[in-house]
Amino acid sequence: MEKLAMPILFFTPLLWTACLSEDGPTSALQETVAPAATAEEQCLSLRQLRGQLLQADDREFHEDQIMDHATEISRWQNETSRVHKGTIVGSCKTYPCGTFGKDRSCQCNDRCTRYKNCCADYVEQCASHESNRMVAPAHLPYGHPSLKNYPRHNGFTLWLVEDFDQPIDLDNDPIWTWSDGGLKEGQVRFTKEQISFNGGKMQIRVQKNTGSQQPCSHAQTEIVPRKPLVSGELRTRYNMFRYGRYEVRMRAPHVQFLKPQVDGNFVASMFVFRAASFRHWREVDVEVTGRRAGAISTNVLNADHTSRWHRWIEQTDYPKTYPGINVRAEFHTYAFEWLPGVIRWYIDGRKVREKRNDNLKVPEMSAKVMLNLWIYRPTKYPFGGFELKNDRFPMQSEYDWFRFYRWNGDMHYPPSDMDPKGLSKDDLYLTSNNPCDGIPQVGLVEKNGRQYPACYAKCR
Repeated sequence: MEKLAMPILFFTPLLWTACLSEDGPTSALQETVAPAATAEEQCLSLRQLRGQLLQADDREFHEDQIMDHATEISRWQNETSRVHKGTIVGSCKTYPCGTFGKDRSCQCNDRCTRYKNCCADYVEQCASHESNRMVAPAHLPYGHPSLKNYPRHNGFTLWLVEDFDQPIDLDNDPIWTWSDGGLKEGQVRFTKEQISFNGGKMQIRVQKNTGSQQPCSHAQTEIVPRKPLVSGELRTRYNMFRYGRYEVRMRAPHVQFLKPQVDGNFVASMFVFRAASFRHWREVDVEVTGRRAGAISTNVLNADHTSRWHRWIEQTDYPKTYPGINVRAEFHTYAFEWLPGVIRWYIDGRKVREKRNDNLKVPEMSAKVMLNLWIYRPTKYPFGGFELKNDRFPMQSEYDWFRFYRWNGDMHYPPSDMDPKGLSKDDLYLTSNNPCDGIPQVGLVEKNGRQYPACYAKCR
């Protein structure tokens, strides 16, 4: 999550001019989000369809021979984006989901992802139909739900709920734990003690670092120098979350006690993050910052084998400001829907941004869910707000609840029983979060073209 000092460098070259002004991100966003391809461009012709079918094996495909459904959809989207115009138009609004028709211009069943002949609206129209292939436990949702009924979202299944009405045992909970990391560009070291549960809320608190932390960070698989502040990061134990709807209701901190109008510097976030020691960097963010009362940014990053942030691995709308919102004075609901080839962000139920595959692809690998609060280092152009001098400690963010709805088209993540035995070797690569989580650090750190053993800390 490392970012360069100058804020203008957060953007791709396409954003460069627009981001010089406060109103820039809106116009820049319109340029960088690739429009949805037309049905003409995404459908295979009938001749192409028949040619593919002639090459297909007539045998029935067994379940263990079918490749991961969501991955195939992503591949299909990449393929169909290159199809020429002039083909026959079809839609899953008129073709029943789960059925096949040999005279149709495109298909709306689960095998269309294999033959690359899905209709353009297959994901949107047929995701809920595919849910009958997903083995969903009877006791859903996981986590610590307090309510009997929760909002529903078409095409998604409520999978994980944290209402924070009871403390989470961060050392023994099967889903959640804490991070011992510390961002290079930040002033904070994450510790378990900075996460608390009171009054039906989770609090993450930043304060002066008067304690002692071990230099080795399991979360970052490297030595972290001493930081002047401590804070907290709640995170899931494993890279087992992928396509779905992620929601959180939270209130950002007051940089000065009971003065929500005062600007300062902080980053309060909900995001998914996969950073297996620089092998794969996958990230989708909602970041609420101290720059303005309505400062909310959304980001996506996708890169492999890199140890540093570069502007070409990220697309962001920072520094976006929403008038009429004070993220510190009241709670707001932030959400994003992460699907194959598309991400949509929402604030209080209103869609504020959509990003599709373009020069930067939508992440396709599983990740961990993270909620944290941190402060940027002193610099001329600090990310998260210019008024570092206004920060007074302690300060804390509050989380009212978190919900994850699994996309019904994802057949693999999370595993139906939430057992990490169902994860791949790459999912488990260097995945320990802290020295007390009992997760082995399997694999070598890959950085700058070299490999070396991960550092180790003791549980204490």
